Amino acid sequence: MPTASRRNDAPPPHTANSEADVLRGFLDYLRASIATKVEGAAEPQVRTAAVPSGTSLLGLLNHLIAVESATFLGEGVTDWQATFRPPSADSVADVVARYRATVDRANQVLDACTDLGAPLPRPGSSGRPSPSVRWALTHMIEETGRHAGHADIIRELIDGTTGR
Repeated sequence: MPTASRRNDAPPPHTANSEADVLRGFLDYLRASIATKVEGAAEPQVRTAAVPSGTSLLGLLNHLIAVESATFLGEGVTDWQATFRPPSADSVADVVARYRATVDRANQVLDACTDLGAPLPRPGSSGRPSPSVRWALTHMIEETGRHAGHADIIRELIDGTTGR
């Protein structure tokens, strides 16, 4: 059990007042929070299951790569449970870099969206119905926020680091 606690909080984002700016601002805030939470975590603890369900800090970020890819890029996922297991050959830096690259690609799709009520254009999607941009943003805020909370607890268990 770690004894020292380092707190490094970042306040919620200040965004413009449009609905799109608020949604994207909070999503980007949560994305940065979880990437920072995983970054710098020590091996092998970053891969070690911290709870009986098998959830690890690196696994959470690997899962969010799949969720971002499925939601915004139209990529299929055949085994969601497998997304919680990052490839053993990938370092923490590899997974963090892949997450940030996926977020950048997702943001490129979102940059082209001007109507939150319109169906989300998902490159690569094979005829599946697309949710609205609003729904997709709200879902990713929920999904990223939930897993960022899990990551907060797991990182504190690993080395005492707390905060966003």
